[in-house]
Amino acid sequence: MRTAIPAWEPAEATAPDADYADRLDRARELLRGRRILALTGAGISTASGIPDYRSPDAPRRTPMTLQQFLGSAEFRRRYWARNHLGWRHMDAALPNAAHRGLAALPGVTGVITQNVDLLHLKAGSRGVVDLHGNYAQVRCLTCENRISRHRLHAQLEPLNADFVARIAGRGALEVAPDADVVIEDTGDFTMVDCGACGGILKPDIVYFGESVPKPRVARAFAMVDDAEALLVLGTSLTVMSGLRFVRHARKQGTPIVIINRGRTRGDELADITVDVDVATALQRLALP
Repeated sequence: MRTAIPAWEPAEATAPDADYADRLDRARELLRGRRILALTGAGISTASGIPDYRSPDAPRRTPMTLQQFLGSAEFRRRYWARNHLGWRHMDAALPNAAHRGLAALPGVTGVITQNVDLLHLKAGSRGVVDLHGNYAQVRCLTCENRISRHRLHAQLEPLNADFVARIAGRGALEVAPDADVVIEDTGDFTMVDCGACGGILKPDIVYFGESVPKPRVARAFAMVDDAEALLVLGTSLTVMSGLRFVRHARKQGTPIVIINRGRTRGDELADITVDVDVATALQRLALP
């Protein structure tokens, strides 16, 4: 369950490890010849223009909770208005050098990602588990009917032409991490209900306070069990949703390499930690 954000916070901005090249060389030797499972977070996607919540340079924002979404029709209207304007930014995002480097890294047999941006899939990675779902699907909370985000957009666009035109007149908007934009005046936005039963529509994304589906969690743990090494990339492991897999790998005696800008909540569990950007790390890990 992605419950309240714990008190632990990642460190402020730091300089990359002065000896990062040596650390990466050690990591490459540790990973060589092993079946590698990657666990990724938002830090791997920032270079694709998708903001995150906890990198050293990120503005202070609070992720949405399930309680907020369910507790207020006005809040849901506000969310969907912001998402209607911003989801195309995520849809248009392209994999960066880190996504491509991971897809090409020898020995990688699967990826567990905490991201909802589908960039690992676009980069060609195989065996990807979208732990928290993805932005491209919308589901009904009553009947569980699912539709694509593109289909919902087609329904909302003619209903909100005036709203879109009004906001567009302001020029560029700030993009936020939840596939939305930062605007406050959303009272004239029109949202629709489920076409099958009239229920509440929600992005098929796991919010804080919501449980990851059990079959998905079981598949992820099975991937950890099958791996001979765990490579953690671009996540501070602040929440248990990702940290539990690192803890499980440690309990299994599986070697762990963590690469992230700034410290992580799992550093004491790792065999090697490297404070450097993910793309630089993957380029060196791929050396023969």
